[in-house]
Amino acid sequence: MTEKPILSSSDPCPCGSGKNYGECCQPILNGDTPASDAERLMRSRYTAHAVHDFPYLHRTFAETKETPYEEDEYGNDIEWTKLVINAHEADVRPGVSHVDFSAHFTEDGRSGVMHEKSEFELIDGEWIFTKTLREGPAPVRAAAKVARNDPCPCGSGKKYKKCCGR
Repeated sequence: MTEKPILSSSDPCPCGSGKNYGECCQPILNGDTPASDAERLMRSRYTAHAVHDFPYLHRTFAETKETPYEEDEYGNDIEWTKLVINAHEADVRPGVSHVDFSAHFTEDGRSGVMHEKSEFELIDGEWIFTKTLREGPAPVRAAAKVARNDPCPCGSGKKYKKCCGR
């Protein structure tokens, strides 16, 4: 088990916002300020993983927030090294937002990346993590097929059927 990282308020925030911990995630983790949107909650949850604030993770997850926190509920052996927010889809439905992210980590001397798209809901004025929508990177969509009468993608100005479609 790794030691709990200690951050001062003037240290850079682990969430990668570019702000210091004291003006970014620390007030949210301490309960002084609620997360203003789903992305802020995602960033604070990542920071909670990084600083081993597992009770915060417990109370900001819909499935566990109403149950007592138990020590050793979350793993302590992962070092979280970088968070990248790939997309924040605000208000996909009223009070529901999605955040697509990549969380970089080191475990047992090996680096890895966890890609995930998560759903967050505004409940009683507070954002809460409700569920994982997708694990892994977003699927790659194939390019649309060129029709016979479309302009040729090579840029010749001819129709595809008279150029590269032969």
